[in-house]
Amino acid sequence: MGDRNFDDIAEKFSHNIYGTTKGQLRQAILWQDLDAFLATQPATLKVLDAGGGEGQTATRFAERGHEVVLCDVSAEMIARAKILAQEKGVSDNMHFVQSAAQDMAQHLESPVDLILFHAVLEWVTDPQAVLKALWDCLRPGGTLSLMFYNANGLLMRNMFVGNFEYVLQGMKKNKRKTLSPDNPLQPEQVYHWLEQIGWQITGKTGVRVFHDYLRDKHKQRDGFDDLLTLETRYCRQEPFISLGRYIHVTAFKPQSQG
Repeated sequence: MGDRNFDDIAEKFSHNIYGTTKGQLRQAILWQDLDAFLATQPATLKVLDAGGGEGQTATRFAERGHEVVLCDVSAEMIARAKILAQEKGVSDNMHFVQSAAQDMAQHLESPVDLILFHAVLEWVTDPQAVLKALWDCLRPGGTLSLMFYNANGLLMRNMFVGNFEYVLQGMKKNKRKTLSPDNPLQPEQVYHWLEQIGWQITGKTGVRVFHDYLRDKHKQRDGFDDLLTLETRYCRQEPFISLGRYIHVTAFKPQSQG
């Protein structure tokens, strides 16, 4: 089976990420990390948004003056990203490539300063190989922003709702055309891959450490501001990092190895 392409469910994908409280919370927490990182960086960075989808994150970087390359395997997502860039008036700051993330080194004129790889690793067939390929796209001294779907969070969510049989059977996905990722990832395995390749992990954040576990789902929307405050308070400390539905990791590529 090849890496997941979202041509067939692009509209559903869009609503799920940007039209729900879980998507809004994910973006809010992610951008807290990104804003803190950008405050330490030069005014203009070369950025690769690998598997960048509709371009919501990429265009936000472009609006701030950064030079952004967005790649995605989905022609539908690339088309949507181009339209969004035009609407935002940032097309001149962006370049679009229909390509898998692991093939992007051949499409770049030079290594980039920052790679965004958000909610993609859990969809690929060989995540370790993709991380190795992205290493080659990043300049020494550059940073990887990686967000992945956390297997611990999936386990906790299913135990909270009593899906015992599903958990006992190994939580195997049975439908392809859903937004439930193909390959939930164990955090320690991802951290090991990164360090084995050579990255130095500089930050870890749990994304949606409480939201999905609320018994009263109305509070996800009606109490969103308080929920965001509490997520922000606890999401960068254990055990909450390891219970997030996603985990956002920042990792630095050293100037030289050895």
